[in-house]
Amino acid sequence: MNEVKDVSVLFIGKKNDPYCQQAKEFVEQNFANAEIILGKRGESFPEDARWWKGEYLFSYLSPWIISQHLLSRASIAAINFHPGPPEYPGIGCTNFAIYHQEKQFGVTCHHMAAKVDTGAMIAVQRFPFFAADTVYSLTQRCYTYILMLFYDIVSMIIEGQPLPQSNEMWQRTPYKRVELDELCRVTPEMPEEEIRRRIRATTFPGMPGTYVELCGFQFVLRQEAK
Repeated sequence: MNEVKDVSVLFIGKKNDPYCQQAKEFVEQNFANAEIILGKRGESFPEDARWWKGEYLFSYLSPWIISQHLLSRASIAAINFHPGPPEYPGIGCTNFAIYHQEKQFGVTCHHMAAKVDTGAMIAVQRFPFFAADTVYSLTQRCYTYILMLFYDIVSMIIEGQPLPQSNEMWQRTPYKRVELDELCRVTPEMPEEEIRRRIRATTFPGMPGTYVELCGFQFVLRQEAK
């Protein structure tokens, strides 16, 4: 397949992520004019990149919220690949889905707007949610589906096809970090079942999870007792 030479692309993704690396390589292989920006949470967005101008902007697990100024500089489309279905915009998609004991999950490709996870949808890919799923297993499967969706949508662009339009819509306002932090909190007054649901929904390898506050101290659960 020849490179697309008359299309300029900006790819913004997550540093040191194997799935993002594959998406990045796909873009580099197929677009002659591709600018790549990778970062991690807490890093500043490169100032020079704010002045990019081209046809397509791809946000793939980006650690940054992309400004409206930069979104407007994509003349055809600014596209995000979200690790959750329309029912779960914002942060903590897998956490809240596990807490709500869903039977199905998914990933979403959508046009980007100034407000996170509010733009019109391009495509949604759904897959089963299993009783044995953990935050980790669901997240890893989610990343696999996102990469496949990325290949599908970007392949359409490479082949000169119009982007599809999904009939699905976001089902709620985006979840915020304060809501995820609240999901991590347990209290002695909570029923045992509620505590267990919160532990299951917030346990992820290497990350702080459920916590309880007592006498001004915060105690964080590192591993659920057997």
